[in-house]
Amino acid sequence: QVQLVESGGRSVQARGSLRLSCQVSGSIGSTYLLAWCRQAPGNEREGVAVIDSDGDTTYTDCVKGRFTLSQDNRKNNLYLRMNTLRPEDTAMYYCAADYRLGLPRLWAGRFSYWGQGTQVTISS
Repeated sequence: QVQLVESGGRSVQARGSLRLSCQVSGSIGSTYLLAWCRQAPGNEREGVAVIDSDGDTTYTDCVKGRFTLSQDNRKNNLYLRMNTLRPEDTAMYYCAADYRLGLPRLWAGRFSYWGQGTQVTISS
């Protein structure tokens, strides 16, 4: 079982920056996928950024060059650094985890474990 607790969401102006944190606890295992997903009102939940147990990252196109995913050395925390924020980045951001292989990395439906979410609101 894996527990995920997000923090860091708040309201900022466009072109600002935020860093989201996800505290990861429980039995994560040696092969895993950790991700940040988001869901805006009226939209489906979407994968934003993913990191696997080898440290390889994948980003959805609209955040490439603006968002950066990282972990601490002990892999107890997952971070999402978000720069040059836009109003369309407004959403509830969720930390997620999965162990299965062979599924699309950014597909939100693949993740088995979820945090409670942290709200990010970007004003123009």
